[in-house]
Amino acid sequence: MREVNRRGFLTGTAGALGGAALASAASRTINADAAVATASAPRFHGPHQAGIVDERQNNAAFVSFDVVARDRNELVELLRTLTARARVLTTGGPVAALGIAAPAGDPGTLGPSVPAGRLAVTIGLGASLFDDRYDLEAAKPRRLRPMDTFPDDDLDPARCHGDVLVQLTAPQQDTVLHALRDLTRHTRGLMQPRWRIDGVVPPPRPSGASRNNLGFKDGIANPPPALADQLVWTGPGEPSWARGGSYQVVRVIRMLIEFWDRVTLGEQERMIGRHRDTGAPLSGNRETDAPNYTNDPNGATIPLDAHIRLANPRTAQADSSRILRRGYNYDLGIDSNGNLDTGLIFTCFQQDLDRQFVAVQNRLAGEPLVDYISPVGGGYFFAVPGVRNGADWYGRALIDETASQR
Repeated sequence: MREVNRRGFLTGTAGALGGAALASAASRTINADAAVATASAPRFHGPHQAGIVDERQNNAAFVSFDVVARDRNELVELLRTLTARARVLTTGGPVAALGIAAPAGDPGTLGPSVPAGRLAVTIGLGASLFDDRYDLEAAKPRRLRPMDTFPDDDLDPARCHGDVLVQLTAPQQDTVLHALRDLTRHTRGLMQPRWRIDGVVPPPRPSGASRNNLGFKDGIANPPPALADQLVWTGPGEPSWARGGSYQVVRVIRMLIEFWDRVTLGEQERMIGRHRDTGAPLSGNRETDAPNYTNDPNGATIPLDAHIRLANPRTAQADSSRILRRGYNYDLGIDSNGNLDTGLIFTCFQQDLDRQFVAVQNRLAGEPLVDYISPVGGGYFFAVPGVRNGADWYGRALIDETASQR
């Protein structure tokens, strides 16, 4: 079944993702005691940021911002403010009373005392930030650039790239939205939302990995945490400030589910390479079984162009291109033609963009699944190293390193 023209289907569809709402600027909303208490918070401080190798949480927001800080000093103010707010939000505490004439110190959506709620904040920097505005050009991570356009993409420029990416994840949606509201409120005038997409991880149906909007189990074959130093964290070869960070890819992938739902189950499974009910590879019985390509060299069981076979052909060379993958389902309602606008927020972290994500993407070019999906937005970002202690802040080493080069 290949008669569907996905380009024609997309003609006239609604283009823009919902923007993040900005609130008016205000002073800090959670009292100083709560902020001080975060000095030993294990979830926030450390050599790497939270929200990368941690277990995937149920709710997420990805918000890309354009930095509008007027100069380098205001950029430092932005980075320090993001750090201070993230430190407070991930710790929680009672809301400070700002006085009868002052604006409300907190929107109140989480009640009178803000719970930490297992919130994780992850900050990434886009290639566009490393221009001549802030004298950062010489310190750009080696492989950071605007997101590549691959042959099967249909990217909307309004939904791509950005100077700063804020990833927020938590078990509860209201925790994520509260954090976003707080961060935009405190950084108004320093950065402006460019695009936003929210996602969810549904519960297992009936067990094991969760399912994406195509009905298949998603994220089964991630590398183990023990390989993070080889596959996730950057090291020698990058600017010294960037070591311990990670390249993050975000891809907003629309799923043309009206067409997908017309395809037979057997063909769906051959395109993916897995049984839809169990998640097992077509050569196995359980979702955790490794695909057996050695005994299937001609693709009689798992087709040679199946998604899982192209993404990870299980060769020695492909092992070095493995990525730490996170997927979230999204639902933006309907487009202007009355078609459902749903899909996948694909995000992954890796040590080397070209060796890993780009290599995987090149192997997937032209796969049968491209008739039923359409990448429409996203970007490449560099997730900065972690905030090490209460005196540190996002990007401090970057600012210090470039100050010496001015």
